[in-house]
Amino acid sequence: MAQADGRPQPGAGQPYVFKLVLLGSGSVGKSSLALRYVKNDFKSILPTVGCAFFTKVVELGATSLKFEIWDTAGQEKYHSVCHLYFRGANAALLVYDITSKDSFRKAQQWLKDLEREFLPGEVVVMLVGNKTDLSEEREVTFEEGKEFAESQSLLFMETSARLNHQVTEAFSAIARELLQRAERKEDQTRRGGARLALNQGPTGRAKCCAR
Repeated sequence: MAQADGRPQPGAGQPYVFKLVLLGSGSVGKSSLALRYVKNDFKSILPTVGCAFFTKVVELGATSLKFEIWDTAGQEKYHSVCHLYFRGANAALLVYDITSKDSFRKAQQWLKDLEREFLPGEVVVMLVGNKTDLSEEREVTFEEGKEFAESQSLLFMETSARLNHQVTEAFSAIARELLQRAERKEDQTRRGGARLALNQGPTGRAKCCAR
């Protein structure tokens, strides 16, 4: 199960549990992305009030992980309380609308909000340019999104919740990165435990050099 601070704590036969938050201004399609990913559905959705919650179990090879997806409200009046929802997160999707330059700028502001809550590299962050089905109205080029993501060491992808274009791929990329991080951490913990055991005497007390 997940600890209160969001770190995955899998038990025997249990999936890793990761908290993922969707951040971005209103009407960029955060709820549509979540609905498409979790239920493979698309429909017109009213603006989220406060926060919506979804879960999805993902199979990656022989390993299972469970996403707890928190879809935050994008309206400005909720901005001041949204940080309460992304505390303890393991990953974040910063979503903007490719037809809105303003939403791209606001995604960058959300990144600054994240940086005030987490240490560098503590969470997996993906920048997502949504609504590629409206490419004729595009205001943010693919290159602009990719360049900003690379400058901040973020994952990057463009999607269309309406057309189900690269939605699963975006979440899967985050899942793979989270799993790799968790496995590296477990490996480091095991190696640390092995080193500790080598320095223990038969009774469990640390060995001491002979006088």
